[in-house]
Amino acid sequence: MKPGDHPDFFRFPAPEGASRESTIVLDREGRFFHEGNLVEHPGLARAMHTWIRRHPDDGRFILSNGYDWTYITVEDAPFFVERVQLEGDRVWLQLSDGTREPWDPARSRVGPGGALYAPVKASLDGRPFDARFTRHAQVALAPLLREDGGDAVAVELGGERIRIGSDRGLDAEG
Repeated sequence: MKPGDHPDFFRFPAPEGASRESTIVLDREGRFFHEGNLVEHPGLARAMHTWIRRHPDDGRFILSNGYDWTYITVEDAPFFVERVQLEGDRVWLQLSDGTREPWDPARSRVGPGGALYAPVKASLDGRPFDARFTRHAQVALAPLLREDGGDAVAVELGGERIRIGSDRGLDAEG
């Protein structure tokens, strides 16, 4: 059992001389920075993607490895769609934390700059997280995309046309 499994884990004070606030930033491209420097070690960056959570009391983004936790700044979305895989009539999303989820285009949205976002996972409070499609993942959807009048976009899956929503913000920090 990890300390993070204890119900009061997120309410314990920081270790003496430490703070729960950090200078860790997850940028719009899915890269972590610490004190302004890019986290270059691929294993550490991948691990950090798996540690993303919301604090259960204040809803702010945190990193938690089960033994300790700290607040982080997320510039855009906390998760990123790195790849899409078409299997029959279903699209699967490969996320930045290494997990895989089915895509629900009807719950997705087009955000600023034409970036595509999908709700993924659920935090301790049951709210989904945003996942921003990387450029590569978004381009991989091109064969499925259809114009749906004006600025609207839809995907065609299994003979069904599903409209992608407009920017309505799934994630709100704090």
